[in-house]
Amino acid sequence: MKAAARAAIAAGLTAYILWRSHPREVLAAMAGADWRLIAIAVALVLVDRALMAYRWLLLLCIIDPADRPPLAEVMRIFFVSTFVGTFLPASIGGDAVRAYSMTRLNVRGGDAVASVFMDRMLGVASILVMAAVGLLLARDLAGNRTIVLSLAVAAAACVATLAVIFSDGAARFAGVAIGMLPARLHGFADGLLASIRRYSAYHRQLANVLLGSLAVQTLRIMQAYFLGRGLGIPPPLATYFAFVPVILLVMLLPVTFNGIGTSQAAFVWFFGRVGVASPSAFALSVLFVALGVVGNLPGGILYATGERNRRNIHR
Repeated sequence: MKAAARAAIAAGLTAYILWRSHPREVLAAMAGADWRLIAIAVALVLVDRALMAYRWLLLLCIIDPADRPPLAEVMRIFFVSTFVGTFLPASIGGDAVRAYSMTRLNVRGGDAVASVFMDRMLGVASILVMAAVGLLLARDLAGNRTIVLSLAVAAAACVATLAVIFSDGAARFAGVAIGMLPARLHGFADGLLASIRRYSAYHRQLANVLLGSLAVQTLRIMQAYFLGRGLGIPPPLATYFAFVPVILLVMLLPVTFNGIGTSQAAFVWFFGRVGVASPSAFALSVLFVALGVVGNLPGGILYATGERNRRNIHR
């Protein structure tokens, strides 16, 4: 039922924004694109996927090397999860697949979930840093309560996570909160808390992951910039640094699939503030989402070959 509701929201929101943007004008904007600049954006998305994989590898530091799955298996899980996550609710679908797949390789559930959770939280933290830069570049956005509230909620989640890792008092409070959960969840929640707490001994790895996450967000801003230039959208690079991090936070909301619908609304709204016509902004949003799908295609190939190999084994 939830999946159907998300699909309906994605379809309805996209159709409405497309109708408001005039479909013929959107197609005209895409038909006139400079595909050489689009190709640069495609190359950048391949780099950001490699950085994302490296980031997660660093976060597996809490797993004893003797218990760590082979590198090839870990990489396969990462790329397959990015592909599967394309068809699941933004921000949580691929993460769940990744954590579950790790447990099937005899990694403790708490460690598997903790690595994916920290990957997500440090990714959000990097978006917040870039969004703060964006607010300095576009000060009028700081007066928008919805944007400020969204950033505040995300910041609170990041601060709470850091507190649990490095503060004994926060960890005790988290333990009390776990005690309020249904009894059947206590064992897993306690294990997850213990796994997250172990990151307190890995300052260098956490710093490297945060730096890698900032690099990923910078690459995504550059991807949007080259897509925009390819479409002939005139605003300078600073505009993309101001808008794209906040748009990425909007796309993380688990209300649709892969940010479809929410991304279209966000791109049209934000870029409309600097005079970009709706058809061009809508075309940019479609290409930006499509770029993410292109980046996930290697995982699709690995998924297909893995399924074929398993069928051959069972014959």
